[in-house]
Amino acid sequence: MCDAMRDKIAALLQGSVRAPAHTDTTNKLQSAALTPVLDYSDEGGAREGGLVWRGCSAGCDTEDGTAGTLSDGNLNPGDKLEGSDAAADDPVHLKRRVGLFSGVALIVGTMIGSGIFVSPSGLLERTGSVGISFIIWMACGLLSLLGALAYAELGTMNTSSGAEYAYFMDAFGGPPAFLFSWVSTLVLKPSQMAIICLSFAKYAVEPFVSECEPPDALVKLVAVISIVMILAVNCYSVNLATNVQNIFTAAKLVAIAIIVCGGAYKLILGNTRHLQEPNFASSTATLGNIATAFYTGLWAYDGWNNLNYVTEEIKNPSRNLPLSIIIGIPLVTLCYALVNVSYLAVMSVSEMADSEAVAVTFGNRLLGPMAWLMPLAVTISTFGSANGTLFVAGRLCFAASREGHLLDILSYVHVRRFTPAPGLIFHSLIAVAMVLYGTIDSLIDFFSFTAWIFYGGAMVALIVMRYTKPHAPRPYKVPIIIPYIVLVVSSYLVVTPILDKPQWEYLYATAFILGGLLVYIPFVKWGYSLPFMDKITVFLQMVLEVVPTSTTFEY
Repeated sequence: MCDAMRDKIAALLQGSVRAPAHTDTTNKLQSAALTPVLDYSDEGGAREGGLVWRGCSAGCDTEDGTAGTLSDGNLNPGDKLEGSDAAADDPVHLKRRVGLFSGVALIVGTMIGSGIFVSPSGLLERTGSVGISFIIWMACGLLSLLGALAYAELGTMNTSSGAEYAYFMDAFGGPPAFLFSWVSTLVLKPSQMAIICLSFAKYAVEPFVSECEPPDALVKLVAVISIVMILAVNCYSVNLATNVQNIFTAAKLVAIAIIVCGGAYKLILGNTRHLQEPNFASSTATLGNIATAFYTGLWAYDGWNNLNYVTEEIKNPSRNLPLSIIIGIPLVTLCYALVNVSYLAVMSVSEMADSEAVAVTFGNRLLGPMAWLMPLAVTISTFGSANGTLFVAGRLCFAASREGHLLDILSYVHVRRFTPAPGLIFHSLIAVAMVLYGTIDSLIDFFSFTAWIFYGGAMVALIVMRYTKPHAPRPYKVPIIIPYIVLVVSSYLVVTPILDKPQWEYLYATAFILGGLLVYIPFVKWGYSLPFMDKITVFLQMVLEVVPTSTTFEY
């Protein structure tokens, strides 16, 4: 890195401690301004392994050896902190910028991705029945709502970011929380991002290669470009990311409205024969098929817990978190029911089951020369869903790293923009690798099986804390029967496919989860640190302009 870059970052982050303008500025910056120390916060005590920019962030040393904070007054002219809430002595931490509308948009925007435009065919194929497929669609919506309501209690009880990670820490302690962060950071969230971006790329390139199947290399290239674009948006500004989410959520609801209106038009004309076919007699579903059909349906609903990952950034979370859930998930369930009816008003059951992209087939049948609107609608929907997925994924990295369960650099935020840039970049790199080397089907199966292990674990955490922390403040409290119902269903979804049709993938997933203990014991429990990590952390701080955060929250 050149001296000019080092001088720029030193001037920005060093606060009132200015390095003298002479030739050994670089050496002084490395030896003084970036000395690895313990990071002490007002509430949390020492955070081991933290690297502190001296004179720049909450808990760091000023010229007289006292604790100082990063403020507008310490920055160079023009380096104003983003947003109107950057007070003069405000410590570096995530800001509460997600209101009720943005909360609903985040839930709806991440839930409505590619699933409703693709999944109906897989669900019909696995059930062989319109009636059973409709029941499963509605049951998936109900299960998502019940799970989200239970998460609302957990999220208002513990208002730190990280969702399941934070709840496992409260209920069970370090090892289960680490295993969740291990699997989610390396597999669940990146695979979810990869699936959505591959779907986006497939529909984005399809209109340009309508004569044949889109080349796999082109699809993967577009998927990688989309990840880079979404990463840039999320690193630049929290406000920009939430505004993008709001806009794309509104756009995808317009696409849903087009499908529903088209289906209603056909029903008014009397096209009801596909809805009048025998609904249950043709079913060939087994218990195992029903469980995997739930996987397909629940993939379309996944994202119902995403708001809990950004609790630290929600305005008035005790009100807006449960209210966003109560508004958002029933809205998605209603949309999915109407869309499925609309599909059957235009296509037969066999046509839906044989279609790889039900929405595109629907558009070709109904919209004529305007059929291109459907691939466009799917690309808009998937891009918005990917944006929301990365938004919450970075917060999981941030929360786990802050507790010392991941690389320390992943808990740092940008000094001016207050975005968890290292965590966002880390997730994006893994997602790119999965795009290059994975397929949509293999990623979905692995994702669904593993995700429901931890959803069930969160229900156990809620039940346990009802007894171990009975007097803890709970601004929102659900009937105890709800977590028990979700726990039973999640156990069914995990165990039944293994018993009905054992596959090596399930064993691999379980082994990967338990393999996290081989990392936890030496690096977290025993505190072993690789000798070169401090140098890497310092280098990344300089390149990314990021600093450790305060553990204080806005209320």
